[in-house]
Amino acid sequence: MRKFGLLLTLLATTTQLALAQEHKHEHGHNHTHAHAHTTDAHITGHVTDASSGQHLPYITIVIEGTQLASLTDGTGHFTLYNVKPGNYKITASSVGYQSQTLEVTITRDRTTEIKFSLEPSVLQINEIVVSGSRNQSSRKESSSIVGVLSTKLFERTAAVNTAEVLNYQPGLRVEYNCSNCGVPQLRINGLEGQYSQILMDSRPIFSSLASVYGLEQLPAGMIERVEVIRGGGSALFGSSAIGGVVNIITKEPLRSSAMLSNQTSFNENGGADVNTTFNASVVSNDFRSGAYIYGTVKNRDNYDRNGDGFSEVPLLKGATVGMRAYHRFGKYSKITADYHYINEFRRGGSHFDRQPHEADVTEQLKHDIHGGGLTYDFLSRDEQHHASVYASVQHIGRESYFGAGQDPNAFGRTKGLTATAGGQYTWDYLQDWYLPSQLTGGVEYTYDYLNDAMLGYNRIIDQTSTCVGGYLQNEMKNDKLGILVGVRVDKHNKIKKGIASPRANIRYAPIDELAFRVSYSSGYRAPQAYDEDLHVTAVGGEVTLISLDPNLRPEYSHSVSGSADFYKKFGRFEMNLLLEGFYTELTDVFALREMGHDADGNILMQRVNASGATIAGLNVELKAGLQNKLVLDAGFTFQKSRYKEDFVWSEDPAITPHRRMFRTPDTYGYAILTYNPLQRLSISADLKYTGRMLVQHVEPDWERETQAFWELGAKAGYNFRLSQSVNMEINVGVKNILDQFQDDLDVGMNRDAGYIYGPVFPRTYFFGVKFTL
Repeated sequence: MRKFGLLLTLLATTTQLALAQEHKHEHGHNHTHAHAHTTDAHITGHVTDASSGQHLPYITIVIEGTQLASLTDGTGHFTLYNVKPGNYKITASSVGYQSQTLEVTITRDRTTEIKFSLEPSVLQINEIVVSGSRNQSSRKESSSIVGVLSTKLFERTAAVNTAEVLNYQPGLRVEYNCSNCGVPQLRINGLEGQYSQILMDSRPIFSSLASVYGLEQLPAGMIERVEVIRGGGSALFGSSAIGGVVNIITKEPLRSSAMLSNQTSFNENGGADVNTTFNASVVSNDFRSGAYIYGTVKNRDNYDRNGDGFSEVPLLKGATVGMRAYHRFGKYSKITADYHYINEFRRGGSHFDRQPHEADVTEQLKHDIHGGGLTYDFLSRDEQHHASVYASVQHIGRESYFGAGQDPNAFGRTKGLTATAGGQYTWDYLQDWYLPSQLTGGVEYTYDYLNDAMLGYNRIIDQTSTCVGGYLQNEMKNDKLGILVGVRVDKHNKIKKGIASPRANIRYAPIDELAFRVSYSSGYRAPQAYDEDLHVTAVGGEVTLISLDPNLRPEYSHSVSGSADFYKKFGRFEMNLLLEGFYTELTDVFALREMGHDADGNILMQRVNASGATIAGLNVELKAGLQNKLVLDAGFTFQKSRYKEDFVWSEDPAITPHRRMFRTPDTYGYAILTYNPLQRLSISADLKYTGRMLVQHVEPDWERETQAFWELGAKAGYNFRLSQSVNMEINVGVKNILDQFQDDLDVGMNRDAGYIYGPVFPRTYFFGVKFTL
């Protein structure tokens, strides 16, 4: 109670500050004192909608090549005071509009007026991303295909955490691998979760321990966008980026504001899922300093689909609080700090009214997670040199119980500490070929300590992993051609020799509406414990324990992709069609093999090297929109994932070895249709399709091919304007309308908790309300 009281006090204080700042902005132009010395050189102007002519509030105004930024006020106007004389490019941008850049010359003792007229856009092809090259670039000119999941997508699909939104991107699929504790796993282009590198603000602090349940623990309120790169990414981000990279970009304060929302859901059994979120930001009048705080409280009841007394969806109680703040020391330098705390309790199995060791089956976990970091950015006065130094750390404490048969010895305790520090230097220069070029180099050190002790099972994982990496890349590009070549060299303490991970990308745009890309990238995984190894599954009244083969070798990947990206605008109608073919080859692939039972009857599985595997396929993505009235987002993946040789996973001679990878459908996709008949009314419908796939059952051992699933959802929301600065949105909807669910669930205490597939949540009705300032 004291924690929540403190959170409410913090929210109230920040909201009061936001109200005060908002009051100032509503009654006067937003202004930034761009230079410490008086130059009497000012920039003033306004931003309008090119279609309607209306002035646009809260549009971001950036002086390119500097750390200076501002926003238009409630009337669409802005002013920057005391700008250093010179030539500048100034850009106006906002979600839902095409960015516009104007060139201006600023002279001393003179006020320069500029006027922006922004074209409405629903596709955001010029959106700024950072994951493609570790530098800011527009999506259209990025060397790699970078998928973006925006806050708008969270709203349209009623997603309350990261796991719920990642299915809406080609090549991505989130599945749940345990009917007791509900562990989520992200697959990119068919590869298991441990093949993907999850970053927070481009930093690799999302450790193996954090990855076990982390996708559900990151609430929508802390996320500005999620960037996705499919294919090997170790040349940029080091170990584990074999299947792809998911970069979670947290929110940064842009203007003084506040928000409070609640979304409550009920399933067919009356079980509730209640999510309450708040956030608030305060930005100084000169836009040199700002702070953003957020918090989420979640309570979800367990769900028993077949009435056997054992849950398919675990009980979950959690709270998250965090902040992100910045300060600009001047035109050329900026420091950013962030912190988050996550507390979560989850429990699945049976007899929820008893202690865990008094139930037939229980998987119970309590997490305490602290994480944060500092980043300092510096830009040279000629705007050609950019340097950044950073440090991030995350500590996780986990208390667990993974047991069956009222076992009093199944308690465990896990500690994890991950830290990373590094620096990056970028030089913008002009090549002899007259292509603007960017040379980027950096060094990075990562430390990951893990201690997972389950003394009752005589299992202790005590692991320290360190990696020192350095990278260098050169990118030459203009609006027609882009060439990027780079390499990263890592020395991991689990691997004897250093590993070089090269990459190469070529982008060619023969016309403005069409771009071709070809890329090669590589990746690797060190022989260490990963997220699945830290999860214990109840099977047949016993538990499954995973260990590492003492001779486990590193796993390597080589990825090649080619794509065609077509964009066209026909009056008010826009469309973007992406075709991306991909091929990934894995050598010494990690796989699980059954190794019998221990003295207590527990099932032993060992992570070993298989011969290798290949994954090939085609991603198709279509975006189309009639301005902001009607918008369609759709994606589909065709793929095949196969081992190079027949793989033996079971000791049962009746199980015929084969090459097909488990839990990897050959087809899957999504579609989202949004209709805005009125400015304040939004209606959306979404579909997630999962094709047939091969799944395995343990104790007894057997395989089967599943049916296909069609998961439909719908949402409607209306925004009421309560005052000039306060809005209230009410929304209602249904998830999994057809109630698609696995039809052969295991029953009772002796079930295989890992035998679960398809949609994990039943038909659910939800209601939400949101207040914004």
